[in-house]
Amino acid sequence: LQLQASGGGLVQPGGSLRLSCAFSSDTADHWHIGWFRQAPGKEREGVSVISRRSSSPRYADSVKGRFIISKDNAKNTVYLQMNDLKPEDTAVYFCASRKNRLVLSALLSPEQYDYWGQGTLVTVSS
Repeated sequence: LQLQASGGGLVQPGGSLRLSCAFSSDTADHWHIGWFRQAPGKEREGVSVISRRSSSPRYADSVKGRFIISKDNAKNTVYLQMNDLKPEDTAVYFCASRKNRLVLSALLSPEQYDYWGQGTLVTVSS
């Protein structure tokens, strides 16, 4: 089982980036897959999660209206389109998945996720 994140980089405030997470076929039936981030000196936090059989992705309040998560099942890839980036979005971004179903309130809790990819660094700076 593998998750491979990519797409990070340096971007100016107000700019955009798209992260990709390629996952192996044995992850395809997991209930939840999404993005988490960890800024220097801070705890890992949930950013956005997309769930099987749900048309309503979950977003952290800090990214609502700016980030969009999507999933391409044919390509086994989850994307995070990040718009209007701010310096406080600077972090290492990770994709992770969870095999079993979670209650709604736990969707953005990193400790609930079983499988993690390596991170990709996003730096927002002028």
